[in-house]
Amino acid sequence: MIRIQREDFDIGAEIAALTEGRADIGGVASFIGLVRDVAGGESVGAMTLEHYPGMTEKKLREIDAEANRRWELSASLIVHRYGRLEPGDHIVLVITASRHRLAALESCAFLIDWLKTRAPFWKLEETAAGPQWVEARESDDRAAERWVARSPGGE
Repeated sequence: MIRIQREDFDIGAEIAALTEGRADIGGVASFIGLVRDVAGGESVGAMTLEHYPGMTEKKLREIDAEANRRWELSASLIVHRYGRLEPGDHIVLVITASRHRLAALESCAFLIDWLKTRAPFWKLEETAAGPQWVEARESDDRAAERWVARSPGGE
């Protein structure tokens, strides 16, 4: 399941909703992305995330479907925010649940790596030097590349 929203999310409530009544789940993994107050040595006062409605949801559904194809997941959730966010605010929540911990852990890492490199979001940081668009990072591309030829691990 995916959601793109302006409003904040409650991590505990999201995990509870995903796992409620599910005795088949043996492991849950999550990642919470937050706005930092420093990027590239510059102080960041806020970040504005933009996206194209429709296109972004389609791409996130594709990324989520790929994780569910690669791993035997009981449930998955991606919540991504947009709009103006300040340091400490939540940006993204990824939750995966499976019978076994390895599938939950690996699929969660896969989802966040592919979101960082394939999801159509644009980030504008407010710095003392003025607004700056966040460029793609080679380190994010390298992290995502590990999943291109890799098949999921065992249980």
